[in-house]
Amino acid sequence: MSDVTILTAKLVRTLDDAVPTGTAVALRGGTILAVGSPEGLAETYPGATVDDRYSDKVLTPGFVEAHSHMSAGMSTPYFLGYFPRTAPDGTPLPGAQSWQGVLDALTAWDAELAPGEILVANGLDMLFHQGHTLDRHALDSISATRGILVQHASGHVSTANSVLLDKAGFDASTDIEGVVKGADGLPTGELQEMAAMMPVMALTGVDFSKGMTTEEGMYAFAADARNHGCTTATDLASFDLVRPGGFELLDSVTRRDDFALRIVPATFGGMTHSYEEAKAIADAVVALRPAASPKLVIGTIKLMLDGSIQQHTAKLQDPGYVCGHDDGIWNSTPEVFREQVKAFHEAGLNIHVHCNGDEATEVFVDAVEEELARTPRWNHRHTVTHSQLTTRAQYKRMAELGMCANIFSNHIWYWGDQHIDLTVGPDRVRRMNAARTAIDAGVTIALHCDTPVTPLDPLATASYAAERRTPTGRSWGDEERISVKEALDAITIGAAYMLKLDHLIGSIVPGKHADFAVLDRDPYEVAEPKELRDITVLGTVVGGHHFPSPVAAATASALA
Repeated sequence: MSDVTILTAKLVRTLDDAVPTGTAVALRGGTILAVGSPEGLAETYPGATVDDRYSDKVLTPGFVEAHSHMSAGMSTPYFLGYFPRTAPDGTPLPGAQSWQGVLDALTAWDAELAPGEILVANGLDMLFHQGHTLDRHALDSISATRGILVQHASGHVSTANSVLLDKAGFDASTDIEGVVKGADGLPTGELQEMAAMMPVMALTGVDFSKGMTTEEGMYAFAADARNHGCTTATDLASFDLVRPGGFELLDSVTRRDDFALRIVPATFGGMTHSYEEAKAIADAVVALRPAASPKLVIGTIKLMLDGSIQQHTAKLQDPGYVCGHDDGIWNSTPEVFREQVKAFHEAGLNIHVHCNGDEATEVFVDAVEEELARTPRWNHRHTVTHSQLTTRAQYKRMAELGMCANIFSNHIWYWGDQHIDLTVGPDRVRRMNAARTAIDAGVTIALHCDTPVTPLDPLATASYAAERRTPTGRSWGDEERISVKEALDAITIGAAYMLKLDHLIGSIVPGKHADFAVLDRDPYEVAEPKELRDITVLGTVVGGHHFPSPVAAATASALA
């Protein structure tokens, strides 16, 4: 049994009810053989190598992030978010907590850059800067010669200065939904949703159809995942499988032993405008499925219906927004969307659809019901992703249709107070991100971060769904709380299920991949859900390969 390794631990928390705990796990290569005690496994596998590196640590299944984005085109070191962050390499990103802080940061970055270089900042959300306006005039005050683009935190709105607006050809005659105009008839600089944003983003070098994924970006994404216990993650709007060289890059990097993450590139089909265009993408993805590998999973499609609730571009049913804003923007019209769903469903692919508002969810559920009547498919696991205002009636229909929900619980923390005061009001937030209702209706759920919209940190994401409290301590309604166990299930086996990977990942069970999160304590033993955010991730194991986090490396160095 020299090819067997027994990893000992203070506790192995399997998240499998049949054998819920152990103090050791036996591996052969990258596969789990058994869970038990060191002594018992040594008897079963005589001659096995015993590895005690985690003898005082807790092992759980590696966390699964079912809605994230890997693309380098969606990130920048110039961060304007209200909540500070840490970059994958440990660099602090302080953000900006005041309007003056926003202007000061942009001014400082403008001074650092070479002439002619475009300044692209991200993470800003104007809900935190009430009484102020970000428009082309504000950005022109930073520079009237350099192109400046601020990508808002949601990813659904950006603001450009006059330099970029002029280069994009945006003027009084522009007739594109989402190009906001002022009283003078000229663009204000605010660009809402993809049709309006893409011409300006292209000037900054962002062209998703040509691919923004890089080897460096993939390793940075994997490092961020490792730092937070995540062993499988989506790139949930990828063009890599349908662009020249994209598959080859993903395949080459993910096959390397030093790459610490399983990737699920969900090909973005939302740019298609007809059944024929969608079918062409479906055929391309299906053709690549035989070339998948253990760390490169092929077969998921991403579509996008509406926009962002905090940007007032999501599609809400009555009573809509409490601020009296209009009813949002379709990124795909319901008519085109039905053709997209038809093509990808017929091809046997797993469809994840961006639906923030309940009107968008209704359109998706209707489309699935229509397609199942036309093309019956068991086990499709089509998923409402974000699912923020999905109603009880919709969850019941979703359960009947075999659909899943990937719930954006991070909104409870990052925009919790703003949703109460400025978007949907105190009644509707009690029904928002309704994980309890979904589970009770029989819908399998996951919880997600949508990084870079919010930080990749599955334990924190789980804590928000179980706690339902804003940063100021306001309640989002205790009736929709879920237990810590249910929240941990949602970031492991639940997410694995909706990606159709639950036979391979999501729990520590014989025959599955040897993917673990290494923690300093047992997440089941927290006194309150918020303590999940205090657990230290010491690294991951992916297919039997060990990836210590910087925290673990620093601890080892200090003890040396």
